[in-house]
Amino acid sequence: MDNQLNVLGTDLELCCSHTGYTRKGFCFVPEVDFGNHSVCAIMTDDFLQFSKAQGNDLISPNSQYGFPGLKAGDKWCLCAVRWYHAIAANVAPPIVLEATNQKALTVVSLDVLKAHEYKY
Repeated sequence: MDNQLNVLGTDLELCCSHTGYTRKGFCFVPEVDFGNHSVCAIMTDDFLQFSKAQGNDLISPNSQYGFPGLKAGDKWCLCAVRWYHAIAANVAPPIVLEATNQKALTVVSLDVLKAHEYKY
């Protein structure tokens, strides 16, 4: 799993600590991750509210899972499909291509991902 690649075809970079399906900070996508948590996104208030309205509250802390809750500016590995749906709602958060797993390409094209790349 540690040798997974990003959408640019290079080594997958760290998204942030305690994110991703494995909670190792990388957007690793093991075979058992049917949600495809591959997109390293930088949260925005609009996206967080959209996700909550869709039934996935990423804002509220959940101590049962050691989840502190997210706020605008935090990085998080999102499900590729949820991120793709956010495009249609015009609330897709910017992403870090180097930390976005190549498995995102099974849902969305590289051109679309590049159009939402976070510019440092």
